[in-house]
Amino acid sequence: MSDERPDSPEETRQHTPGGGVSPAATDIEPAAPEEFGLVQAWWGDGKGKTTAALGMAFRAAGHGYRVHLLQFLKGGADSVESVRGEYNVIAALPSISYENTGHYGWKGRMDGSDDDEHAAKAQAAFDRTKELVAAAGEADLTAPLPSDGNAEDGVHMLVLDEILYAVEMGLLDADEVLELVESKPENLELVLTGGHEEPTFLLDAADLVSEVRKVNHPFDDGTRARKGTEY
Repeated sequence: MSDERPDSPEETRQHTPGGGVSPAATDIEPAAPEEFGLVQAWWGDGKGKTTAALGMAFRAAGHGYRVHLLQFLKGGADSVESVRGEYNVIAALPSISYENTGHYGWKGRMDGSDDDEHAAKAQAAFDRTKELVAAAGEADLTAPLPSDGNAEDGVHMLVLDEILYAVEMGLLDADEVLELVESKPENLELVLTGGHEEPTFLLDAADLVSEVRKVNHPFDDGTRARKGTEY
């Protein structure tokens, strides 16, 4: 029989992440991530793709990393107000910014929106994406970036919300998006969301691919977008 005695509760806690100290909020100061540089893709027919991306964006901003959210397609509809909850939170936080390039309505939904305008808006958003990726390539992403700096001066994380829907709808060319992904700077964390169809063109280029699968969804019962959950 071994004479070794099991660790006491205090000793056990010391072996846990954080040494047993409960996490606490601290002031947000500009900082640089040590392990950024992956490509993530979030797709599927379930709710939660943008929500997951925003959660990571807020988490990164909370560490002082510079984050930018560029939204494709989400221009609004009669069931969604012009002010979104996430925009209010972003405006109140350092280190994170956003822009929305969407067009009213949703392509192919017979809602009176113009398909050519959807295509033009998506292409403009993609052109903007190329500018931001190029700017990140000029910045030192291993160093802190100003919390209130322009996205044109570089960001540590770039979230391209609904870009995969734009590809799925034929508004953007999959090969051009793949080329952009493969040309991104080494330390830029790139997050792409959207689409109900598997983005097969990205599978070899993305480090993380998550499918958000629908089991039940209130929309199927006629529930419209709800303030505080969908916008």
